[in-house]
Amino acid sequence: MNNVIILPIIIPIIAGMVMVIFRKNIPFQRFLGITALLASIAVSFVLMEEIKVNGPQSLQLGGWEAPFGVTMVADMLSALLLLISGIVALCCLFYSFRSIGRSREEHYFYPLFLFLITGVNGSFLTGDIFNLFVCFEVMLVASYVLISLGGERVQLRESLKYILINIISSFLFLVGIAYLYATLGTLNMADLSLRVEEAGQDGLITTIAIVLLTVFSLKAGLFLFFWLPGSYGAPPTAVSAVFAALLTKVGIYAIIRIFTLVFYHDPQVTHLLIGILAALTMLSGAIGAVAYWDIKKILTYNVIVGVGFILAGLASFNPNGMTGSIFYLIHDMIVKALIFLLGWTIIHLTGTSKLRDISGLITLHPLFGWMFFIAALSLAGIPPFGGFLGKVLITKGTFEAGYYWLGGIGLLTSLMVLYSIMKIFMNGFLGDTELTEEKEKGSIKGLMWPIGILTALTIFLGLGAQGVQEYVNIAVEGLMNPSIYIEAVIGVNR
Repeated sequence: MNNVIILPIIIPIIAGMVMVIFRKNIPFQRFLGITALLASIAVSFVLMEEIKVNGPQSLQLGGWEAPFGVTMVADMLSALLLLISGIVALCCLFYSFRSIGRSREEHYFYPLFLFLITGVNGSFLTGDIFNLFVCFEVMLVASYVLISLGGERVQLRESLKYILINIISSFLFLVGIAYLYATLGTLNMADLSLRVEEAGQDGLITTIAIVLLTVFSLKAGLFLFFWLPGSYGAPPTAVSAVFAALLTKVGIYAIIRIFTLVFYHDPQVTHLLIGILAALTMLSGAIGAVAYWDIKKILTYNVIVGVGFILAGLASFNPNGMTGSIFYLIHDMIVKALIFLLGWTIIHLTGTSKLRDISGLITLHPLFGWMFFIAALSLAGIPPFGGFLGKVLITKGTFEAGYYWLGGIGLLTSLMVLYSIMKIFMNGFLGDTELTEEKEKGSIKGLMWPIGILTALTIFLGLGAQGVQEYVNIAVEGLMNPSIYIEAVIGVNR
């Protein structure tokens, strides 16, 4: 069974390499992409059930015992994120069939898309911090090409900024890894946890932790998000949606993993710092979302707010806060993909992202309009949709930790998110319109059903939270009790 762990990495990378050979055969590439993602989703289900029964699973590549070899680990958090990533990627891939354009399809869009998913899946599964860096780079190299694919001026401008920032963060990542290895003599995350506990989290180790927090913050958009609004607004719809749903979440996952497994011994410094950064991120993102009247800007700044809210739960570092963070992380991956597909579809129909130039869309597209309304409520955390439970638990967790200021900022920015996203609905969908189907700049034919799947998922996550809670509780138990992870990797029970 342990060999199954590697499949979410192997399947998309092999499919992507095969696609490169059949560059001109677009129908085959589409079929292979769908098949690879469905297979990855199936493997995720298998892993979740295995972990539910037998606990976290580990695989030592090449037969080398941990901590000396390359270790792959699947716990419930990893398996949940693999599943949601696969579903989101599949919906974005379906959307791209009607929206990405023949030119991009023939210039390796589909293989690059699967290489991106390979890096995302690898980041969730690796048990070694150096291989986390490798998986980050696989994901980032694919994203560098995807963000510039098409060669439009705005893409090239934003891709330069995006690449430069990520090169700097990757350099800092290597610096942090070097100091970590020089100090503790290992890079296996389970072994690092044991060695930090033995050595004590002194000033040097805490400094290394802050360096790694800086790296992951750049990648997640935690406070250091100045590169994100332009970069995520530049690519085509399907690429922007998968970036918003998955790329920042890999950075968030890395922060959660490292600061619950390795650097959790001095939360008065590390986790308080995460809480301060989360508060500043929520406030800055919410102010940006409220201030702009451009659909792309509003939605990209809402990505930033979500990052801060998720990590507010980690800052509280108690069961309620962590449960809320995992719930909200799952919700945010789904709803960010959904809201980006919806928002960019408005631009596709009208030919503009300026809200003051749009109105009355619901007259022509009522189903589309009400889907946007549901997504808006879910994004803001209004019951009974997916974001509500996560926000309630995160707020409760921050209050229990004594971080009333953090919980209060979370509630305030939730209202600001609601205002910003309803601004799109009120101005874009309601009112009179001079637009007719003949005057529309594009068609929504073939675009609605991937949007419909994601809408159904965010409704299910709210109404069917009880069915998800069992898996989330297992994930939280593993995060709050690192010995479960360590025992699965190196057989040491503390």
